[in-house]
Amino acid sequence: MVKKMIALITGFLCIHPIAATTQQNQKRILVICVHNSARSVMLAKYLEQLHPDWTVYSAGLKPTDQINPFAVQVLKEDGINVSTHKPQEVTKFLTQPFDYVISVCEAECPVFSGQVKHTLHVPFQDPSSAIGSKEEKLAVFRRVRDQIKAYAQSFPQ
Repeated sequence: MVKKMIALITGFLCIHPIAATTQQNQKRILVICVHNSARSVMLAKYLEQLHPDWTVYSAGLKPTDQINPFAVQVLKEDGINVSTHKPQEVTKFLTQPFDYVISVCEAECPVFSGQVKHTLHVPFQDPSSAIGSKEEKLAVFRRVRDQIKAYAQSFPQ
């Protein structure tokens, strides 16, 4: 098995091989975005729910103080409680090995340099940038949640 060191700098990818350390039947996944307040949390929680034997984390380059309240609400509607989840900084994970690092931002993604076997960039709209009434914002969060859930359900075993 070969792992790779990645530097994700706004879409630029540098890959360097390094030794693998995870077992075949278990996966370690890191989902990253800028603020770790909505998209990365959603994907991490759906992957955790679908694959309880996997270890899944989420992190951001500039994490907010709390998860976006609309993200908390739309995940709760789907039976997932993230009310006590705290956004984390991506640098916390630089020394840990991962099978996958998945960036979910639309354009400028966080910089990640660490031990990783596969990197994926799956852009989802940032629902935190939605404008309008509370219901209009919730509609955007629900749409993005459903897209992220569908992606998680199709993620390779």
